[in-house]
Amino acid sequence: MNNIRPMNESDLAAINEIYKQAVAMKFSTAHTVPISMDERREWFAEHNPDAYPVFVWQEGDQVIGWLSFSPYRKGRAALQSTAEISYYVHKQHYRRGIGSGLVEFALSKAPGLGFKTLIAILLEPNTASIVLLKKFGFELWGDLPLVAEIEGGEYNHQYYGLRIKNNESQKPNTYE
Repeated sequence: MNNIRPMNESDLAAINEIYKQAVAMKFSTAHTVPISMDERREWFAEHNPDAYPVFVWQEGDQVIGWLSFSPYRKGRAALQSTAEISYYVHKQHYRRGIGSGLVEFALSKAPGLGFKTLIAILLEPNTASIVLLKKFGFELWGDLPLVAEIEGGEYNHQYYGLRIKNNESQKPNTYE
């Protein structure tokens, strides 16, 4: 994955722009309005690169995707080997395998970060992410019915999980 590298502060504007696209699409995040650069800086400061790193997919001098590990239920020691993963791709680069590359990279890095379980939290209408996660062996572990409200509609908030067997990353299911 030579296109993937650790994020640095100079990437903040690019990843925030990609996230704004996700907000505009309505179902790629539960945010309904874009987050500010100040909020993005605060978010980045909370991501210790040794514990919960953020990575970017770069082509040439352009960041076109990103992946983050975040604490699942921050501050609860019993859950320290579980992390939430999030990933986003610039809309002009969809369907090029970048999302798959980011998830595969996350699976390869997780054991070294001490993670045994990965959780992805998403909205039920986000079928592209559901297909992607299932490709790598994630399963639906939780479904909170109709808790997300977007533009007058109510949608399920879902938890997809993957237990990393023997601290080794999973290979994608190619038969689906």
